[in-house]
Amino acid sequence: MSSVSSKLIPRLLNLIKNVELPYPVAEIAYQHHERMDGSGYPQGLSGENILLEARILPVADVIEAMASYRPYRPALGIDRALVEIMQKKGILYDPDVVDTCLRLFTEKGFKLE
Repeated sequence: MSSVSSKLIPRLLNLIKNVELPYPVAEIAYQHHERMDGSGYPQGLSGENILLEARILPVADVIEAMASYRPYRPALGIDRALVEIMQKKGILYDPDVVDTCLRLFTEKGFKLE
């Protein structure tokens, strides 16, 4: 984790930790860079120790980020994004979340707009 992230994350969590919400939003935000194999940060959590919502966010993030235009590169496309999550399924990304995401795009016709 970068020194900026290590300083910023606790500040952001402090801002939202006392907001009453029906979900553990602060903990979800705190865990969203954790990875299935434990290679993520800030706590090095793995597998089922990561909240489900925090396992969904990185899959959604990589799909949106890769499929969309960025000022520093053109959109890579949804197909390339889907290949990325398939290749890292069970390593970085939750297998059930990846499978659900793939079904949304390949069977249910979901599209990013």
